[in-house]
Amino acid sequence: MIMKNRILAAILLLCLAVSPGAFAEEIPKQGDYYMISRDNHREFLGSHKIFKREAPNLYKVTYCDRFYWVRAHTVAWTEVEVENNRQVKVEFNFGKGWRPLCENPEKQVTLKDLGFSEEARVLLNTSEETRATRNRFSAISTAFQKTGNKGSSQGSFHTK
Repeated sequence: MIMKNRILAAILLLCLAVSPGAFAEEIPKQGDYYMISRDNHREFLGSHKIFKREAPNLYKVTYCDRFYWVRAHTVAWTEVEVENNRQVKVEFNFGKGWRPLCENPEKQVTLKDLGFSEEARVLLNTSEETRATRNRFSAISTAFQKTGNKGSSQGSFHTK
């Protein structure tokens, strides 16, 4: 266990030496909310930041009667973590550690609730930029279908 901690510390120091500012925004700050995955011994495994304010590409959700804004990838990640028998909770950084706020978030918000039919693992393997582009083209296509041929015998512009 001591060797594992030393290796992790060495990797962290190496990363900070290479790019000291690269991780500054990723370090949790007091007042942050996160979806946190832990093993059966309560050891940290991974996390996704969740937000209290609206922003582009975020979805408004409710966990334990509190509103948050999350990425679809966060919901997918939560589903996959639970499939892998990990415990996921909404936790709050109060400056001296983490305070669990909500258990079983995977039962409260699913990808289907956000309007996704893809499986969680598939969505996680699709970048958000690719999905946004696909959604944009889908919206354009739908708009053309609604304004296109409305029963007239003339058809659309492209069939004339």
